[in-house]
Amino acid sequence: MSPSPGRPASPSIRLVLVEDHDMVAEALGLALGRAAGIEVVARAGSVAAAVADTERWRPDVVLLDRRLPDGDGVAAIPRLSAAAPGVRVLVLTGEASPAVAARVAEAGGAGLIVKSAGLRKLESAVREVAAGGAVFEHALLAGVLNRLTGRARGSGAELTARERETLLLLAEGASTGQISERLGVAHNTARNHIQRVLEKLGARSKLEAVAVARREGLLD
Repeated sequence: MSPSPGRPASPSIRLVLVEDHDMVAEALGLALGRAAGIEVVARAGSVAAAVADTERWRPDVVLLDRRLPDGDGVAAIPRLSAAAPGVRVLVLTGEASPAVAARVAEAGGAGLIVKSAGLRKLESAVREVAAGGAVFEHALLAGVLNRLTGRARGSGAELTARERETLLLLAEGASTGQISERLGVAHNTARNHIQRVLEKLGARSKLEAVAVARREGLLD
């Protein structure tokens, strides 16, 4: 790991690795660190640490796990971009869908790669995004392009950040009262959030809303 943060750019691709599972993080760090021209300058296990490390080290690429203890990695992309203008964010996920890929692109991410892709593809993806390219599997690319050009919008396109939080809590099986407590809002406000989620997803019940969200990739 480099001894001096914020140093002038070098020929190496400077990468911040964000993964909360130690074994996975260690394996990825070792593999990428051995790749010619790639330098893993920092490892983070949360959104907060990722933002701090990105601001400190000013990497070329952030390899970002999608599920982190303190939040959704995709939702953190704008914060990472603000922490180090010009940084390229490559999202790492267990499963991918066109809706998830579109969210990554909309948030400013440079690509999405599944964990089952293998280390060679991962290394290639890091190099591609560092060079200014975008990395999305062919099967996902049409959905990304359609969403970005406005030809298609997923059911969750209009959900606000608070409504997404509400949806995640519904997926956990939380009641209206529990959602009120977790979000720190009045019971009526929580109920209104739930109602708007149902309306925007075209669902008639909480259960159906969760089912629609899973189908659209909003909970992947």
